[in-house]
Amino acid sequence: MDLIKSLENLWLSSGFVVITWKQVIMIMIACLLIYLAIKKEFEPLLLLPIAFGMLVANLPLGGLDKVPIYEFKDGQLITKEIGGLFYYLYKGVELDIYPPLIFLGVGAMTDFGPLIANPSSILMGAGAQFGIFFTFICALLLGFDSRQAASISIIGGADGPTAIYLASQLAKELLGPIAVAAYSYMALVPLIQPPIMKALTTKEERTVRMDQLRHVKKVEKIIFPIVVTVLVTLFLPSIAPLISMLMLGNLFRESLVVDRLSDTAQNALINIITIFLGVTVGGTAKAELFLRADTIKIIILGVVAFSISTVGGVVIGKIMYKLSGGKVNPLIGSAGVSAVPMAARVSQVVGQEEDPGNFLLMHAMGPNVAGVIGTAIAAGILLTLFK
Repeated sequence: MDLIKSLENLWLSSGFVVITWKQVIMIMIACLLIYLAIKKEFEPLLLLPIAFGMLVANLPLGGLDKVPIYEFKDGQLITKEIGGLFYYLYKGVELDIYPPLIFLGVGAMTDFGPLIANPSSILMGAGAQFGIFFTFICALLLGFDSRQAASISIIGGADGPTAIYLASQLAKELLGPIAVAAYSYMALVPLIQPPIMKALTTKEERTVRMDQLRHVKKVEKIIFPIVVTVLVTLFLPSIAPLISMLMLGNLFRESLVVDRLSDTAQNALINIITIFLGVTVGGTAKAELFLRADTIKIIILGVVAFSISTVGGVVIGKIMYKLSGGKVNPLIGSAGVSAVPMAARVSQVVGQEEDPGNFLLMHAMGPNVAGVIGTAIAAGILLTLFK
């Protein structure tokens, strides 16, 4: 009888007894995302930790997000019960630590040479921000307040760290759904963008071979991050943490005198932060918070934002194709979203489907890195207006 009672108690203390149908749905969604990350290789570096964080967050009684309990004893604050792992890791999101560190790594991995060599790329990067402001209006019409609408709209920039940075300051209550949507759509760039690109361009436009970019001198590459940091920070102080870390990482790369720091930022640091950020972002997608009408709206608005941003970039590319007399391939305009270098690779892939000998990657990197800066500036504008 004691054995039976012990087995009964073991069963009653398990998560099987208290798991809800909503949690089961979230577990199924997480498994689908894991499948897409592993089998389809949809940006697994992002999608896999996010999906696994979502999975374990919806397994009941795990206590991963448990809040610590403190008490005063003899005039001192002591920890009576420690918090869960996700509680502490999430502080990096809550305190805006992870996004700037991610930008440091992105800056160290990014070559701004294509943008410097072809400054007109800025126009395509700017055009790809149209989805942000279009979605802001749509979110207001769907009943979100201005701060929430601003946070949701930044998904259109396809920049997860910027989305987290903005949402943590304007709409913390929506941080989970916004972060998951932003990173999920970043991972699904190869799936979402090509149909839009092909629908908006002709075969003739897609087969345009662009002239080789000019060589960019080292001094230009060193001056660029310094000038951008000064100008953007003076204009939008609110976005200084992101821009300064992005440009510091790039200065590490281009100066050629701090190879160890550049290597750390490009590899060890960004990999560690990606794990922490991905798992904690996924951990915010708990069933009781995620399966709500507002979340469904955010997911839909995210698709709209990202699609319109892609459209905006391609349309500017088509205009530049006309103005240049057919020398600009409009496919590179889709890379104006901030997903580096995913969006640029998509431009390359779609271009080579029409002409296997066409190499658009470096040309697409111009709008792509312009999009990183453009999305940060858009976030700074929204933060300045609505904080």
